[in-house]
Amino acid sequence: IELIDPDLRPYSSFKFVADLQKTVRHLPRTETVSFRGWRSGPGGAGLDVEFYGASAQTLKAASEALKTAVAQFPEVTGVEDSLAYDKSELILDLTPQGQALGFTIDGLGRVLRDRLNGIEAATYPDGPRSAVIRVELPEKELTADFLENTHIRTRTGAYVPLSDIVSVQERRGFSSVRRENGLRLASVTGEISQDDAARATEIRRQLKTDILPRIESDYRVGWKMAGLAEQEQKFLSDAMLGFMLCLIGIYLTLAWIFASWTRPIVVMAIIPFGLVGTIFGHWIWGVPLSMFTVVGLLGMTGIIINDAIVLVTTIDEYARDRGLVGAIVDGTADRLRPVLLTSLTTVLGLAPLLYETSSQAQFLKPTVITLVYGLGFGMVLVLLVVPALLAMQLDVGRQMRALRRALNWRHRAGWVRFWILSTGLAAMGWFGVTLGMAILTGHLPTIVLGAWPALAAMPLMAGAFALFAAGVLVLALLAYVLGVLGYGLRHRPHGQRS
Repeated sequence: IELIDPDLRPYSSFKFVADLQKTVRHLPRTETVSFRGWRSGPGGAGLDVEFYGASAQTLKAASEALKTAVAQFPEVTGVEDSLAYDKSELILDLTPQGQALGFTIDGLGRVLRDRLNGIEAATYPDGPRSAVIRVELPEKELTADFLENTHIRTRTGAYVPLSDIVSVQERRGFSSVRRENGLRLASVTGEISQDDAARATEIRRQLKTDILPRIESDYRVGWKMAGLAEQEQKFLSDAMLGFMLCLIGIYLTLAWIFASWTRPIVVMAIIPFGLVGTIFGHWIWGVPLSMFTVVGLLGMTGIIINDAIVLVTTIDEYARDRGLVGAIVDGTADRLRPVLLTSLTTVLGLAPLLYETSSQAQFLKPTVITLVYGLGFGMVLVLLVVPALLAMQLDVGRQMRALRRALNWRHRAGWVRFWILSTGLAAMGWFGVTLGMAILTGHLPTIVLGAWPALAAMPLMAGAFALFAAGVLVLALLAYVLGVLGYGLRHRPHGQRS
């Protein structure tokens, strides 16, 4: 069935396939009736689960359980498994009498195969070709009662009926059994409607957290997600590796240009803020994050860093003749127009694609939204965050230089060095057991809550911050007292007793 152009119909192909599957009446003797729609973009089924680690019959039962479980979702269509039933099979097994007569199942199989298919007795040349002489049973003997009428010769030369030495069972087998790395696999495939991205995500979540673990527990089978989910995971892993290599390359290049290991961090700190604009833009347009969003993020990273480089370079040039704070103010004011034009040219150039209503261009919309909103939001933050980070770097640099002077071992008394190090280590340890523990685990240590029961009634981060602030205050008072006492002991009048 070929549908009309997507721009001319008010329904999607997923909706059409779902309604068609619901309308078709399922006959009791049909094994599988499924409907699939053609999809664009990455290949693979929207739903593809592989079961492994059990017999073919158990894998088939697990597959049927999964198909029954996903039948409750009208968004899932075209569900089928790879273990399709074939014709009936006759399973022969030796009886105790057959074993006593010296028959083996392999030897018996060769005899029956020769009788059913014939034996190639000889070949001889026939002009330019070769002829074959085959010995076969007459067709009138290959009837439905062949097994009941067949006699097999024993080692002593006597003939016994086949029905006396074998037991026959009829069973339906599978047309094909797939193996991968020595493991028997059964795949359940289908399609998940992408009309509602939130609903599709919820279905996948229920599969991973509820349905598949329950089937794994009931049938003792292993499972893994394949198809489109596997391809997306592989793409995201490769994209993450490429993104990390891209950031490392940008950092090394900026460190070489600025001749500093810390200045590139200020420039690259704007990248996460561009991600905030990207998420906001997807929320405004109601478009889910996808692989095309990741592609847009890679391009947005390079563009948004250009704005930061233009600003930081100007500020560094101004800082040679004046203070850094004055250079930050003047540089930001002077670079407003270049930063604005650098971002707006890209944003306005992509605006026609952003408002394109054709269905053929919808798959590009995540990339366009990422670039437009990421650059637009990042452009404003470049003019606000980067100057603030430069000023913060100046303040931190002053503190680090003061710390290095305080820890100058050649010019400081031993008690001063001990006081500075002990106070700093105590503050770091107190941070670890309060705010640090709350950030990592989400709760305060039990021993801390037991010592201060009033903190248990407070919100987690508020209580941790109050505890940390109280500890720092105590450490500061202790350091002040020790400093005053040490100073008084060191500078008391000559000959005065303490």
